[in-house]
Amino acid sequence: MAEPPPEPGPADVVAVAPGVRIPVQELSWRFSTSGGPGGQHANTSNTRTEVRFDAAASPSLPPWARERIVERLGPVIVVTASDERSQSRNRALAVDRLRARLARALEVVPPRKRTRPTRASQRRRLESKRRQSERKRNRRFGAGPDDT
Repeated sequence: MAEPPPEPGPADVVAVAPGVRIPVQELSWRFSTSGGPGGQHANTSNTRTEVRFDAAASPSLPPWARERIVERLGPVIVVTASDERSQSRNRALAVDRLRARLARALEVVPPRKRTRPTRASQRRRLESKRRQSERKRNRRFGAGPDDT
């Protein structure tokens, strides 16, 4: 009798938000040479990291999260990192950036509560409009403060 696979550990799962966790197996990786400075090292090492996550086909996302991510970011999310000279550090950066983008897409912005403008703010607005109107009136050719 075969044993069930072990539960994924913290390194095997990307925790995006409470209740939203993505197994690392759902991420696809691509590595290439990184541009920029670095001498011969940059030309020979595949340090640029690209990570792709297919949110539309992910079985691990709850339906509400999948819907929100696909609506805000699209069906496939691609993140790259080429900041460091090390592939492992770029991998960590790419996962952090993916986590941040997904978390930002899952945020729920509460609707703004309409409030009445204060009497003082209304007075300031009208005084500002009056000053701007006066300034424009004074720019007219031949018009002075007493001409209307």
